[in-house]
This record gives sequence, structure tokens and C-alpha cells, in this order.
Amino acid sequence: MSLPKNCLMKKEIVASVIIALAIFLFAFNPPYLNKNAGPPAPLYPLPTEKQMGWHEMEMNAFIHFTTNTFTGLEWGFGNESNSIFNPSSLNATQWVRTLKDAGFKGVILTSKHHDGFCLWPSKYTQHSVKNSPWKNGKGDVVKDVADACKKEGLKFGVYLSPWDRNHPEYGKPAYVEYYRNQLKELFTNYGSVFEMWFDGANGGNGFYGGANETRKINGATYYDWPTTLNVVRAIQPNVLFFSDAGPDLRWCGNERGTAGETNWNTITNDTLYAGKPGIEKLLNTGSENGTKWIPSEVDVSIRKGWFYHPQEDTLVKSPETLFNIYLTTVGRGSTLLLNVPPDQRGLFHENDVKALQGFKKLLDQEFKTNVAKNAVVKGSAFRGNDPNYSPSNVTDGKKATYWATDDNVTSGSIEINLNKTQPLKYIMLQEYIRLGQRVKSFTVEVLSDNRWREVAAGTTIGYKRILKLNEVSTNKVRINIKNAKACPVISNVEIF
Repeated sequence: MSLPKNCLMKKEIVASVIIALAIFLFAFNPPYLNKNAGPPAPLYPLPTEKQMGWHEMEMNAFIHFTTNTFTGLEWGFGNESNSIFNPSSLNATQWVRTLKDAGFKGVILTSKHHDGFCLWPSKYTQHSVKNSPWKNGKGDVVKDVADACKKEGLKFGVYLSPWDRNHPEYGKPAYVEYYRNQLKELFTNYGSVFEMWFDGANGGNGFYGGANETRKINGATYYDWPTTLNVVRAIQPNVLFFSDAGPDLRWCGNERGTAGETNWNTITNDTLYAGKPGIEKLLNTGSENGTKWIPSEVDVSIRKGWFYHPQEDTLVKSPETLFNIYLTTVGRGSTLLLNVPPDQRGLFHENDVKALQGFKKLLDQEFKTNVAKNAVVKGSAFRGNDPNYSPSNVTDGKKATYWATDDNVTSGSIEINLNKTQPLKYIMLQEYIRLGQRVKSFTVEVLSDNRWREVAAGTTIGYKRILKLNEVSTNKVRINIKNAKACPVISNVEIF
């Protein structure tokens, strides 16, 4: 039996509507576009929030100042007279403002170096500013610096040497209690402290209250670091602890101003401690499969020594040298800790100030124009074809967006179109380290004479990696992630 003509027409209309709807849905919601791919799983270990804040500071300053400034020594013996400490024009605001103007975000003061002289009026010792002629014994350098940091908007940190060549009880249990009491003073009386710094110089010859002898300690056990650090945490839980092996930040293994070209933010620190010999290489490179996130901090002085010595006034590092140090520290995923020692007046010397000003000028000049900002980017692939993980995220200037591949894809490439051919000097790459550090090797290529030419290569990226491009001219740059521990997660690319 045949259907009436009008029924056939209705069927054809319905079919047409269904086809049109299917085409519409395909166009705007194609089956190959997964808008809910979900972020990559974290690759542990991960940085804490306070470690992330530290990464983003990038540049902090060390200030070495004590009796050594007046004796010409680097390590005081511990028998120095209190009367020798008498700066004529101490101005902590000059220190902090100079550092702020140069781009530094935090200051760490040597509140007590190995000689045991305290820059605050500690009630636990007579070897301090309270018995010096400076301000008739009423001065407090720690307070001056902490107040200046607060006023200028910089974070304040303290160095308190575990070794004390002045104290008569050093090497005995009573000294550990003394050290903890001084930590309580510093962390209770001077406001927020972002970082506590201590090094591996522990034990040796010293004054020790007149004993004038050599005392050795077991660096792994003497200070009972877990208990000692918990004393501080109970007062200020947000402090970061730096030592050779952490627990929050590690030493880079040298004082030359160079992080490892391969620089993992992870190490396994179960058997490490401050002063343990033979671990410098490990600290410099980190460990690809380390179980703790303990990134490296690079300490280096603007002068040959750590304390001011007038004979070094002509040996201050040049702005160009400081800029190269920036490239081998911040540019390798570490944080720079640059020491600037006040002179015997209690001021930053004019030569140091001039070098810092020139350094800041170079930073501003070399990284003034990011030619990749909002540039068009295409990639070999991206996660679930979900635009949340598109290659375009690397040039959008947003911290929380990133390019990522599917879970089983540990290599890939992104190509950045700069629109016009121009000379390039540097490329900056950043991983989204909130999900862990992943990249093991990468290359950078430029399009030249219609072919791709490699112009730079590296291993790790981490928080930030900067490579020189030596003014090669091109209109397109390609970044190839050759190998990664898990799917690569790249948050930012800038080209200058």
C-alpha cells in the first residue's frame, strides 16, 4: 500500500531537518574535539605554595656584615672585640632601596656569622651590638633591615650560622639550646621572615670563650635539625629553610654563580646534611628521580669576598658579568642570591651601587620587547584536542594556562609565527611546574631559507630556562620537546 503524497513530503522534511541538525552539531561540536580532556595528572613531587612564591621571586640579595667588615677577615676567629663594630653612617634604607631599584625581591641578612657576633642585642650573649660603641649600644641592625624591607616592600630573611667560634659551649649540648634560643629571638621579634639560611661550615679551630682550640661536631646529628627547625616552624610556619640539602631549598654546589645546565628541582635528601662532603655535583644538577621538591638557590658575591674589603673596590663585578650570572642562575631555573656587602660606613659602596644600576639597565634593555606575545602558535598535537591545552596558551601571557599533550605522548613541537623576519637574541621557556618538572631534553629551531635550522638545545626547563639565540634572523621559531618524564606541560614562551 502506498503512502499519501503529503506523508512522503513530511518524511522528507523531517529527514532534512535531522541532517541539517547533524551538520550543525558536527560543525560546532565535532566528535574529534574533546572539550573535557581534563588536566594531566601531577608528576610528583610538587612544589608547595611557599616554594612557588620563592620561584617567582627569582632574585634575592645576601647582605654580609659583621666585625669582619672592620678587621678585613672573611671568617672571624671569635675573639674580635665588640668595640671594633662601629659603622659611621649605617643606613639600611639605602641598602634595601638600592636592591629594590635593581629588581631584587628579598634580602637575607647575616645576623650572626661564624665569629658569633650578633647584629641584634641578643639577651643570650655579650658578643653583640649591645656592647659596641655603635649607637652607644642601643642599635639593632636586624631591626633596621627588617623595618626597611617592610617599608620598601621586600621580603626579609635571616642567616644564623650554626657554627660559633666565640661561644664557650660550642660542640656541647648547651650550645644547641643557645642556638635555638637565638632563633626564637629572631623569629619572634622582627616580623615575617621568608627564608632561614644556614650553611655547612661547622666545627674547626676557634676562640670558644678563651679555649683557643679545635672542636669537631657530627654535622648529621649535632644540631638535631628536625627538632631545631620545628622550633622555628612553631613560630613562623611559612618560613623556607635553606641549607646544602634543604629541607625546602638547596645549595647549587658552588659559589661561582652557576646552576647546572641540567637542573632538576628534585633530590632525595634522606642521607644528606649541611656540610656533607662530595655532594656538590648532585646539588648542582639535582636528581631526575628525586623524591622531594628542593630547588637550588645560587649564592654568589658581587665582590671577590663575602664581606667588604677596601682593596676590592676595583674588583666589583661589572653589569655585564652580573647579567651573565643572571642567565646561568635564573636562566637555568634557579633563584639568584647575590651578596652585596656594606662598607665600614655602613653603606653600599658607590662602585657596587653603580654595578647594580648597570645590571638593572641591561635586564630592562635585553628583555624589553617580547616579540612572541600573543603570537600565533601551532603544535604537533595537543591534549584531547581540547582548546584548554592548546599551543596558543604559551604566548597568552597567563601563568595558569599551558600547552599539554596526551598522557602517552612525551614529545612534541610547537611553532611560533612572528609575522616578520627579525633578529632574535634570547628565548625563554617555562614549564607549569605546579604539575611537576617533566622535560628532559629539547631543541630550538628557526626557519631559515625555507628550512629548519637548530640554533639552541637544552636538557631541563623547570620554572624558567633562558637560552641565547645570538641574533639569528627569522620569522618562525619551533620548539621541539624531544623527551619528557611525562606529557610535557609548557606554560610560557617569550622571545626577545
